[in-house]
Amino acid sequence: MTPNWPVADFDPVRRLRVLAAGISGAAVAERVIPVPFERLWGIVSDLERELGTFEVDMRDITLREVDGGLEALARGRLGFRARFDVQLEPGWCWMQSRFLMIGIAAAPAPEGTLVAATGGFRLPGRAALFPLGVRRANAHALARLARRVASPPGDG
Repeated sequence: MTPNWPVADFDPVRRLRVLAAGISGAAVAERVIPVPFERLWGIVSDLERELGTFEVDMRDITLREVDGGLEALARGRLGFRARFDVQLEPGWCWMQSRFLMIGIAAAPAPEGTLVAATGGFRLPGRAALFPLGVRRANAHALARLARRVASPPGDG
């Protein structure tokens, strides 16, 4: 006999909201961008070439497979370096280093694609972010992403 367990299937944006709700100081910025999911996610998931076009603190990022997982070596605009553990799948990107966290999710919406972002400076050893400017920084990143996605393919 199969138990009658409740099932909760979340699209990636809802998954991001739930995860962020458990992180002190996290704020999720969301917006609908009027382009198909495939176009938007093609840009977001191309971390090495595109992340710096909308996450202004990222200058260079290099991905590599390590022990069956994905790792990113990143350098910020001010020269700081970080090693991120990365989860990357359709509609979902979660990057976490010792001091930084970036989460981006997307799901098809009737008007285009709903995209959400959270992230900021982490407190090592705790599920917490420094709340200063997190919501505003994420909203600005989504505005830059909307401008980037609206440009013709091949523009950067």
